[in-house]
Amino acid sequence: MPHVEISHFPAELAEPVRQRLEQDLVAAVTRAFEVRAGVVSIGLAPVDPDDWSERIYRPLITDRADGAALLRSPDY
Repeated sequence: MPHVEISHFPAELAEPVRQRLEQDLVAAVTRAFEVRAGVVSIGLAPVDPDDWSERIYRPLITDRADGAALLRSPDY
């Protein structure tokens, strides 16, 4: 705990970009939740653009089954 899962359109991230993303996310999560870096996990989940609405937008953004609010909503 905690786990961050990033769903995104397929993209090739160069290793330096991946490392920077990891460092930035771990820093933000450890600061916010007051945990050590070793307990943070991060997943990257590519989603085909044709499947975005059905797999991500509706179930995880507009129709959240758990009733939890989004920390940030998209502007699309």
